[in-house]
Amino acid sequence: MIAPPILTNEEHRLAALHRTYLLDTPQEAAFDLITRLVARLCGTKIAAISLVDRDRQWFKSRYGFTLEETSRVISFCAHAIEDTELFEIPDASQDKRFWDNPLVVQAPKIRFYVGVPLYTADGYCLGTLCAIDDRPQTLSDRQRHHLLGLAKQVERHIHWRTAFLAQYPDSQTLVSPKEAAHQGPHCSLSVV
Repeated sequence: MIAPPILTNEEHRLAALHRTYLLDTPQEAAFDLITRLVARLCGTKIAAISLVDRDRQWFKSRYGFTLEETSRVISFCAHAIEDTELFEIPDASQDKRFWDNPLVVQAPKIRFYVGVPLYTADGYCLGTLCAIDDRPQTLSDRQRHHLLGLAKQVERHIHWRTAFLAQYPDSQTLVSPKEAAHQGPHCSLSVV
């Protein structure tokens, strides 16, 4: 297994990720609709919106699995954020970067992976919109085109959400569910 590289702009990228206030927040219908569409479009059992943090990838939206996060070291999405447009692995068991990855040799036994990097308005990659399956496959040009379009929709929603929170910082207390558990019952969660 080849671990994903750390990007040259990593500290700025992480700061941009944290400015979105997306990490550790509840699932949102707008994102969940897109992940369901991605699974259907790509004919895969799994689809997700992943956010690549310093040491983990966290799933803002997920379809077909229950994991909330994985280590960044084994993350396919951490490789995908290096690309500018689309990162596709037809059969991970035949790819030297992934053939011995725990996600390939154990459940969910990933074979096919495709991820589209998700960018902030100022050009920092936050994570990916991805589709995963336990069968090898390759997307058609039509599927790739539509997947790129759905990724743009995710980016637009993130941009809108981030701009709203920047313009109206006092409209809600922005606290993640993990922080809320530590602060007690009088803490309000961010729901945008």
